[in-house]
Amino acid sequence: MLDLFKALEISASGMYAQRIRMNTIASNLANYESYTPEGEPFKKLVPVFRAKENPKDRTEVKVKVAGILQIPKTKLVYDPDHPYADEEGYVELPGIEPVKEMVDMITAVRSYEANLKAFSMTRDIARMTLELWK
Repeated sequence: MLDLFKALEISASGMYAQRIRMNTIASNLANYESYTPEGEPFKKLVPVFRAKENPKDRTEVKVKVAGILQIPKTKLVYDPDHPYADEEGYVELPGIEPVKEMVDMITAVRSYEANLKAFSMTRDIARMTLELWK
């Protein structure tokens, strides 16, 4: 029965990691053309995941969010009418590609759904096991 709880923990850690990933992608999309109050372009956010192994049982691996990085990548676009344009008319925009972000969002949603399905199936197995013990 304890193995079922471990399986639930592993699925829950995967769902948590994918939720963090979806939140960072949503933030990137929302700030696609945003600037800080100082006029700096928004820095793309990328979550960093790390495998967290159980030292006793190397087959049990959970996902841990190690942190969220800010990627300072930008792109230059010619727009002389933009308030942040330099003297040559170029504007430094955040290095966020909306299409790539949407593909990453779809991948994160699918991974979340897979972890949710595994969680639900494990919960159902635990419930059926308890009913058999009655």
